[in-house]
Amino acid sequence: SVVITNGNGPQVGAALLRMELSAHEVTPLPLYACGAQTQGEIGLVISSALGNLFRREGIDLHVSAMVTQVVVSADDPDFQDPTKYIGSFYSEEQAKQLSDERGWIVKEDKGRGWRRVVPSPWPERIVEADAIKKLIETGFIVIATGGGGIPVVEKDGEISGVDAVIDKDRASAILANEIKADKLLILTGVETVCTGFGTPEQKMISVLSREEAKALLAQGEFPPGNMGPKVEAAVHFLENGGSEVIITSIEKALEAVEGKTGTRIF
Repeated sequence: SVVITNGNGPQVGAALLRMELSAHEVTPLPLYACGAQTQGEIGLVISSALGNLFRREGIDLHVSAMVTQVVVSADDPDFQDPTKYIGSFYSEEQAKQLSDERGWIVKEDKGRGWRRVVPSPWPERIVEADAIKKLIETGFIVIATGGGGIPVVEKDGEISGVDAVIDKDRASAILANEIKADKLLILTGVETVCTGFGTPEQKMISVLSREEAKALLAQGEFPPGNMGPKVEAAVHFLENGGSEVIITSIEKALEAVEGKTGTRIF
């Protein structure tokens, strides 16, 4: 069974920019709706490319892209102190004006300018998990949880979208557990997980136990916003029924699945 979870961070940024540039003509969409748009757009591109490849090669596989909603808790602490920067850079005056006009929370981004910040809550459940599982069981490759999924909160049996950004690695781990996958492949920009990354002591890691991964996380070896969420997602997947996680680059994906490279966490 195969599920492809795709990132769409730059495309969401582009959608937000389109909203800002056209705000004088059309009502701006909320962030979660922009995420849904880009999920569909990128899902279309990936499913078309894979479908065409399978047809050329005579491979009897089908591809389905699914717009995916992810339940988060309204009580998640990140809603009280949002930290995820999104969208364009502004002067302090522009940012505060937008904050007043649109109800945004804005903060200065490391001296580079002011930006909107939104929550990044922990994902709890994939709304479409059962549908994804059924598609897999009938022979589909499913493209899902693009960009971490569309964040929604649940109240009195109903769900509604919220403006937030969900980490895609965490959402992938949650989905993998819900469909009872044995293995999770996380693709990133490097061939393996490393300790001492970017220093003269940098060392590639080929195998990690779950406990070793947790210890290195606790030591601050894998920083937030970089390798940290990927290793956290790996640990979560393994602690909730998964058997193995592979972390590698997209260029080395096949070799990693064959056991020739990448980092294996078990």
